[in-house]
This record gives sequence, C-alpha cells and structure tokens, in this order.
Amino acid sequence: MESKSLSRDCNNPNPDPKMAFHFLRALLHIQQSAATTSFTGRRRRIKRAAYASMAYSSGARRAWSRALIHTLRRRRQRQQRARTAVALPRRIRVARPPRREVAAADQAQVLRKLVPGGTGMEYCMLLEETADYIRCLATQVQLMRNVVDSVTNS
Repeated sequence: MESKSLSRDCNNPNPDPKMAFHFLRALLHIQQSAATTSFTGRRRRIKRAAYASMAYSSGARRAWSRALIHTLRRRRQRQQRARTAVALPRRIRVARPPRREVAAADQAQVLRKLVPGGTGMEYCMLLEETADYIRCLATQVQLMRNVVDSVTNS
C-alpha cells in the first residue's frame, strides 16, 4: 500500500489535487476580497485557508479533519455575529509559567493537545490520527512550495 502512494507522489507534482483546488480557490477569494487588510490579517486568512483545504480534502474519515472543520465553522459564525454585536474589550493574556520537562506519561496528553480532535482519543487511535495529520501537513507544505515556485518562476 505504501509503495502505491509513493509512486503516485513521484508521478504527480501535486500530491493532492483536491487540496490544491480548495487552497487555490481560497487564495483567489482572499486576493479578490481583501485588498485593504493588514499583513497579519492576510497571513491569518491564508493560514486558515490552508487548514480548511487540508481538512476538506481529507474528508470526514478522520477525527482531526472533523474537529478542524468544526473549529473553522465556529470561528466564522462568531465573526459574523461579532459584526452585528457590540465589541467587548479583549481579555488580557497572562504569561504562562516556563515549560518543564515532559514526563513520558504526559507525552500522550501533549500530543492530544497538538492534534485537532485528539482530546478524547485512546492512545492507539491517537497515534493513527497523528500519523495521518502529519502526512497531510507534509502534503500541505509541498503544495505551498509548488505554489511559491510557480509564482516566482513565472
């Protein structure tokens, strides 16, 4: 099974065409609609578009993609409500204590926080979801490199 995916990646310069389609469509939408936004706002929108395209291309078969899609939808709904509501003052962030060495028992808990939707998973399922999430992140990086290369070479 692994050799099929490796040979597919070698023949196709774009590892996941579905992810590329969603990401490029989102980039086009950002470019057309956000001419007046700041650099950080634009960067944030591109990052969200990359995560959304990764989650949509993965589909609903993985818990991390369902959790990511749910988070993005919830954020969009909050932003739409915030446009009509009165703006409240932002909360003040408290400095976190310095990180300590992570014990072996705590490593699974740290991993659960890193993988979207990993909070309630058992350890074996968490490792499978993490492997799939890392694979999709690597595909996303390759896609972004291809986009940058095509823009800089033309």
